[in-house]
Amino acid sequence: VRERCVRGLAFIKEELFKRDVPDLLVLDEINNAIPYQYLTEEEIIDLIKCKPLSMELVLTGRGASEKVMAAADLISRVDKVKHPFDAGVTRRVGIEY
Repeated sequence: VRERCVRGLAFIKEELFKRDVPDLLVLDEINNAIPYQYLTEEEIIDLIKCKPLSMELVLTGRGASEKVMAAADLISRVDKVKHPFDAGVTRRVGIEY
């Protein structure tokens, strides 16, 4: 898994950052790669540092380290107030996964 994650970061840096730069890039749940050791915090911090200035980079997931958070410009937390799981609804394709 780590090898695929590292290749994914290389793709982002080599392809997305050098072409027509998108205004927004969301890397959903990438912060969870740190505690599972799929990516290091240094690799993610390097990604933050090398992104084009015109791009908003959004990194989601609960696994962000203190160092990654220190490198971020904005940090938000979302807390569940109410969820269908509370009423016994199981995971749904396209919503939870």
